[in-house]
Amino acid sequence: MTGLSKLDRPLPTDATLVAVVGPGDAKGEIYDLARAVGRGLAEHGFVVVTGGLGGVMEAAARGAVEADGRAVGILPGEDSGQGNKYLTTALPTGLGEYRNALVVRDAAGVIVVGGSWGTLSELALAVRTGKPVVALRGWTVRDAEGEPVAGVHRSDRPADAVAWIVDELG
Repeated sequence: MTGLSKLDRPLPTDATLVAVVGPGDAKGEIYDLARAVGRGLAEHGFVVVTGGLGGVMEAAARGAVEADGRAVGILPGEDSGQGNKYLTTALPTGLGEYRNALVVRDAAGVIVVGGSWGTLSELALAVRTGKPVVALRGWTVRDAEGEPVAGVHRSDRPADAVAWIVDELG
């Protein structure tokens, strides 16, 4: 598709989206983990969907496009230009943090990398809607008795997190 910018490429109609969620200010190791997750997902043919901004969102999108994959950003504002430079599709919503529900709802599975309050809301929505969720250095949510809640698989390595999602999504 010569002559088209990366934002002009349509998504395949049979695309399976996997959300990668995490802090927008992530740097260093967390950034590198998210980038590896994005790359791994793209290498397995998944489309990465994020909140479209910086940190984990940027890193996952970057990893995906570096592997010749696609990265969708569901943006909080009304301007598609606010998304990070690695997005292949930018969807402005004007919903602010409420767009977190769309990130999770559009995805077949969710990989949580690191943690922030917005990330916790996405994790909760994913578990609540029955999505497969894997946390990579992310939140551990505990019930009233101090036990980890069901529904979140734990992983310490990007390749293991991706492999788990691949297996869950068959």
